[in-house]
Amino acid sequence: MILQIEAGLLKQMADAAEAAFPAEACGLIVGRGRGQLVRVTRVVAAPNLLAADTDRFEVDPAVRLRLERDLREAGGKDRLIGHYHSHTDGTADPSGTDRALAFEPDLAWVIIGVLDGQTVQTLAHRLDEKRGSFRPVPIRTPKKNACKPPPHSA
Repeated sequence: MILQIEAGLLKQMADAAEAAFPAEACGLIVGRGRGQLVRVTRVVAAPNLLAADTDRFEVDPAVRLRLERDLREAGGKDRLIGHYHSHTDGTADPSGTDRALAFEPDLAWVIIGVLDGQTVQTLAHRLDEKRGSFRPVPIRTPKKNACKPPPHSA
């Protein structure tokens, strides 16, 4: 899996992570596509039910249930493809707690490393159930055409 995420959506997740600091932020990721390339179409912030415990997170299940219902009712190609959360020690690698609580190997885990209230790293991962660990998922941001020079006319 490769996640294609627009810069604006990466910024939304980073902004949420910085705003929640020193607690962890969390939310859900919606996208489309199967197989190699999955395009993120939106992110949905969710309350962290464990915000008082500054190094843990739990997405409010009511937000997830509502989102999944809305996606079903819309009948489009968008689906829940993952979730995001922040780490307040600056790392964006899965923690021991992440490994212990992980399930749903089809979902991507985007982790935003925040240090002193500033985002310093964003990485994506996916659970490898056989190994009981995570494997990296590349993040790509689509290139914009605005910086390309105009074509030459003859």
